Amino acid sequence: MNLPYNINDKQSIIQYAKKLTNNTLRDICHQEIEEHNYSGKGNFGQVLEKFYFKYNPNSDAEADFPEVGLELKSSPLKQLKNKDFRAKERLVLNIINYLEIVNQEFEDSSFWKKNANLLLVFYLHNGDSEIIDYIIRLVDEWDFPTTDLEIIKQDWAKIKQKVVDGKAHELSEGDTLYLGACTKGGKGGNPRKQPNNEVYAKQRAYSLKTGYVNHIIATFAGGNKKNYGKIIPSLEVVQKASLEEIIISKFKNYYGKTTDEIIDNLNLKINMSAKSARASLTKLIFGIEMKSKIEEFEKAGIVIKTVLLKENDLPKENISFPAFKFKALLKENWEQSDFKAILETKYLFVFYQNIGDRTELKKVKFWNMSYSDIEECKPVWDKMQKLIGNGEIIKEIKLNKKGKAVRITHFPKQTEHRISHIRPHARNSNDVHPLPIFDKKIGAEAYMKHCFWLNNTYVRDEIYIK
Repeated sequence: MNLPYNINDKQSIIQYAKKLTNNTLRDICHQEIEEHNYSGKGNFGQVLEKFYFKYNPNSDAEADFPEVGLELKSSPLKQLKNKDFRAKERLVLNIINYLEIVNQEFEDSSFWKKNANLLLVFYLHNGDSEIIDYIIRLVDEWDFPTTDLEIIKQDWAKIKQKVVDGKAHELSEGDTLYLGACTKGGKGGNPRKQPNNEVYAKQRAYSLKTGYVNHIIATFAGGNKKNYGKIIPSLEVVQKASLEEIIISKFKNYYGKTTDEIIDNLNLKINMSAKSARASLTKLIFGIEMKSKIEEFEKAGIVIKTVLLKENDLPKENISFPAFKFKALLKENWEQSDFKAILETKYLFVFYQNIGDRTELKKVKFWNMSYSDIEECKPVWDKMQKLIGNGEIIKEIKLNKKGKAVRITHFPKQTEHRISHIRPHARNSNDVHPLPIFDKKIGAEAYMKHCFWLNNTYVRDEIYIK
């Protein structure tokens, strides 16, 4: 077949791909799609390969354009109110072969052979349209910058080590920074054999995390990077220590010092009575301006949680997560649920402690929840989905000491579960989300926003003390 690009010339392929920009597949290969009786089935990437690049979709171990070592990947975008583009999801790459990875080094790994050089096609997702009518917005080549690649090598090594240790079934996206190991397959997880353990592991694929994909998108779109601060100054630094080690080293000199002492030492001006004062101080210890985002954290999707401990080491408050939408939670399955994604996130916990009239920095710790604890949280999510689906929100209405009617819900309480519980996460009682099923007790069509919380006892025992 005569192709409309030169398979032996990378720039020819890239320039041909860029013709897609601001077009739809229907616009640019209308006749081809009609002649093949396209019926709307299959994903965007398969249609892109077949009708535009004119090769049959495959799962080959080598790159899609092996002559030049270029791998084609497409991924959906969403557009914010300010017109900026963001990734709709992580970028899924090739399947992890548990039996092979244990005998590979990074440079000869299946991941690197296939994904060293990417040709990325980003399209604007529209659930109301056919995929051939999605508008393609950004197209370009992606070579991993050297400092990013060093972190990706470290991520790959962590994935490999877990498989070597016979723990492929315990892999979590929270284990790594830029390169994840995401589940790939149907509801059963497409279980696969793993070495060094008879337990089958869910099928997983390498993936670039959503935060890292957002970085690529911003780079393609010429996004303004002035509001970002970098922690890693050079490749040499990250070759000697991991990002986690680099960050912890910035804090260790201040362990046991009061917030006032840290402020004086760094010659800062912070109003410590402000609500976000400790969070601001944490960022300044990094060497990052308060109004700036941390580039490496944005790429890795790391969430900072600043925790104030009481003198008995118990966090003053439980740890909240974003409020969920009742309708959305009902439609989810556990593996793809927002709550499971939250639990698989990597966190940086920064612990301060009130001691008398002093507030000291105690420690910082990178943490992601263990596989067994994530599984232990599933019954909390299951119960919420069942209650919402049955319209069983309100258990009873009681009068408090002031004679005011108070609604008591069926939602899981802190005393019922070691790790997590459900509580309101709203500005006031009028801050609500609609219910998919009206509540049977009071007929409510909407209810105050709630979220999943981490119990403060769990944070103390499993994160701070452990």
